[in-house]
Amino acid sequence: MHLLYPQICFGCGTDQVEKAMPLCTQCIQDLPFTDFFSINENPVEKIFWGRVQVQYAGALLFFTKNSLVQILMAQLKYHHNKKVGILFGYLMGQAIVSEQKFEQIDLMIPIPILPSKINSRGYNQSQVIAIGMQQVWNRPIMQDVLIKKNWSNSQTKKDRKARLQQVPDLFFLQNPACIKGKHLLLVDDVLTTGATLEAAIETLMAGSPASVSIAVAAYTL
Repeated sequence: MHLLYPQICFGCGTDQVEKAMPLCTQCIQDLPFTDFFSINENPVEKIFWGRVQVQYAGALLFFTKNSLVQILMAQLKYHHNKKVGILFGYLMGQAIVSEQKFEQIDLMIPIPILPSKINSRGYNQSQVIAIGMQQVWNRPIMQDVLIKKNWSNSQTKKDRKARLQQVPDLFFLQNPACIKGKHLLLVDDVLTTGATLEAAIETLMAGSPASVSIAVAAYTL
């Protein structure tokens, strides 16, 4: 099977890749890690200053155009490659599990996507990342609280100005009693302007959580 369908590292092209891994060990070590989860008042936290109340926030990797991170994200979102999401989540879980400030987190909430996208993609990429985090960080995932509304257009091709001008009512809250008094961690794939996460936090606040923190796989420079 390996001869017919070799597993290739998306970074360097070697076939010396562990089972179910999209990258070899060396390429994982060479990823552009931010170390934001260990840094207070990091650039991700500052994005939300004066917008919504965020307890802690961080990103695993820097995202730049024509980079390996962009290739991996495209594999996750458009080429049905769940292995990338599991890897991102596993690495994020490793970064968070050693940080005392995240010990209070009760629940992980992946940013939801529309059912139509789940049908075409086969999964919610943020949920896959959260599942990867669970491999090293034992926190439950709650999927039925934050629901994506159907009217909104994708923000993937919008520039920063367009995203900042439109902070729409993207979500509604279901079963708010489930999050009352809980410390929540929102999980997402890519952070650009923070508009989607801001809308999610504003919706969650109606359920009176104790706090909301953020973990994203990649931060756009």
